Amino acid sequence: MCRNIRTLHNYEPPATTSEVEAAALQFVRKVSGATKPSQANQAAFDRAVAEIAHVTQHLLDELVTTAPPKNREVEAEKARERARLRYG
Repeated sequence: MCRNIRTLHNYEPPATTSEVEAAALQFVRKVSGATKPSQANQAAFDRAVAEIAHVTQHLLDELVTTAPPKNREVEAEKARERARLRYG
């Protein structure tokens, strides 16, 4: 259920708004236990996603590191290689 929650800090280029929102959506889905909320819960669900995305963006903006930024394509290739070795 949480496949879209990825490390978003210290990448070049920085995480996009859509990446932050996707991670927030997956987090709310996991915590609530619902991939599609009922109509009665839709407003609360959407509000939670928006607030978590907002706070996450602030966190990412304020984090500092001395490590060089990671390259998205290189990291994706490493993940593919790990998956290939793991799953064959």
